[in-house]
Formats: sequence, C-alpha cells, structure tokens
Amino acid sequence: MLALLPLLGVWVLAIISPGPDFVVTVQYASARSRRHGVAVGLGVSCAILVWAVGSLLGLAVLFARVSWLYDVVRLAGAAYLLYLGVRTLWSTRGAAPAADPGPARAGGRPGGLVRAWRVGFLTNIGNPKAAVFFGSLFSALLPVDAGVGLRAAAVALMVAVAVVWFTVVATVFGLDPVARAYARTRRWIDRVMGAVLVALAGRLAFER
Repeated sequence: MLALLPLLGVWVLAIISPGPDFVVTVQYASARSRRHGVAVGLGVSCAILVWAVGSLLGLAVLFARVSWLYDVVRLAGAAYLLYLGVRTLWSTRGAAPAADPGPARAGGRPGGLVRAWRVGFLTNIGNPKAAVFFGSLFSALLPVDAGVGLRAAAVALMVAVAVVWFTVVATVFGLDPVARAYARTRRWIDRVMGAVLVALAGRLAFER
C-alpha cells in the first residue's frame, strides 16, 4: 500500500481543486440540504469510479484512437454544464426569494436525492479529460509491476477519498448558518454559480 502514497497525494490535490463537481455540490447543499449535496457528491464519485476503471482498461487509448468519440462525450458534457448554468441563471429572474430557507431544506425526498445523484454523475461523466487524467496518473505513479489487486485498491482508495471530500463539502455548505447566509444573497450567488458553470462549459467545449 505504501506504493500508492504518491498517487493518493496527487489525487487529493486534484480532487480538492474547485471545478464543476465542487460547484454543483455546493449549490445543492446550500440551496436544498446537506443530503442533496451528499447525493451529488456520490454521483460524482460513481462517475470517477467509471473513469478510473475505464482508464485501467485502456479507455484513454481508445479516445486517442477514436477522436470523434472523445469529442462526442466532451461536447455532451459541455452541453450539460451549459444547461445547468443557464437553468441556474434563469432561476434568478423575478423577485428575490425570501431570506428564510424554510421547509425546502427540511430533509430530502427520495426522488429529489436521485435527481441530485444524477446531476453529480452527469456533471463528471461528461468530461472525457478525466480518462486522460487517470490514464496519465496511473501510468506515471502506479508501479510497473502492479497487479490486479493493487490496481483495484488504488481505484477503491481514490473513490473513497472523493466520497469523503464531497461529503465534507456538502456538510459544511449544508450547515444552517451557511444556508441562511445563502438564502439572504441567493440571487447573486446563483448568478455567480450559473456564470461559472457556463464558463466551464465553454472551456470544456473549446479546449481539447
């Protein structure tokens, strides 16, 4: 397991770097509830599992050889981020919401939690750069003679780190004081988050 420490160190720095996954987790935890934020984080983590396993199976090589497939996933991911950003911006039109978060934050209906999970999963799975990132990470930091067991342990630990990180983020931004502060300035925060998501969509669409 000591052989995995360099890989985990790089992964921790990568996972805590703000990006679309962080933005949607914060948004759902602040606007809805901690449980919704955790559900988003679990969706992101499941997508990370898909990308990590796919990279070990040669997905990055497939994307390199079939460039149109990479572009399809990239543009679909950009379109989804654009949709989230525009929807968030659209929600800020009209009268400002009341400052009290109210019963909308009192727990989470199963359907709402499933939708939150789906948002997290689609946000991450729509970025094919993840396959390239994981492929580079594994080739550079996994021992050359790493067996199936060590590779599986690496993936499991990386997913566990992602789950812990996004649970912490959702817990912090789902706290009542944070939620009340969000409610008081919701329109402006949502405008900033929406603009960030639109900008991230543009970057994903135009950067290869």
